[in-house]
Amino acid sequence: MDAVDLGVNLFVALFALVDPIGNVPIFAAATAGASLRQRLSVSALICLFIVAFLAFFFFTGLGLLQFFGISLAAFRIAGGILLLLLGLDMTREDFLKMFADADAVADAKDVRGYARRRFQRLVVPFAMPLLIGPGAISTIIIQAGEAEKIGPAGQAAGLVAIGAAGLATFACFAATGPISRLLGEVGMAIVVRVLGLILCALAIQFILLGLSEAIPGMISGAVTTPYPSGGH
Repeated sequence: MDAVDLGVNLFVALFALVDPIGNVPIFAAATAGASLRQRLSVSALICLFIVAFLAFFFFTGLGLLQFFGISLAAFRIAGGILLLLLGLDMTREDFLKMFADADAVADAKDVRGYARRRFQRLVVPFAMPLLIGPGAISTIIIQAGEAEKIGPAGQAAGLVAIGAAGLATFACFAATGPISRLLGEVGMAIVVRVLGLILCALAIQFILLGLSEAIPGMISGAVTTPYPSGGH
């Protein structure tokens, strides 16, 4: 694998794991009533956080986990539990009301203040662990090991891939206005609940994978591998 292959593979993996397109309805609900400038400011802060956090783990993730004595299996289980709790919340009727902010309607000119408040509110659980979950962090750590084998070119390619994933996420969130108008309030609620169900299933998958790594042989490989090779 060369630097170009590593960069392309990492970008595709991160885009699929962060899933900005699937999370657009939640971001739209979280910024309901905001002006375009306010929404873009919040999106920029969240995407900058994603890029900075992923870049941090790209260089220090494995060493950080080793420093605290945390295995990847334990990290997957902990992240899976957080995702499960979030997914259960998303299936509740009042989930979208958790993100309501009347100030966006009251003062649409307050761009910086609104962006700061929304960012503080959305760091957890939206930015983490919904966008940056255990899958994304695990992928970053694994690809960081591959980048070290390639050298400086591999590390540069990894950083470019992380930045490109952040830009792609920003572009998706910037289009939340038309999407929210198209879906409407009822459509948004339906999409969020369906995503909550999918997120619960994904969380269970992370937990099972972590348990299978922590206790080999405890869980069948057919459970931890969604699409096993071979015929049925």
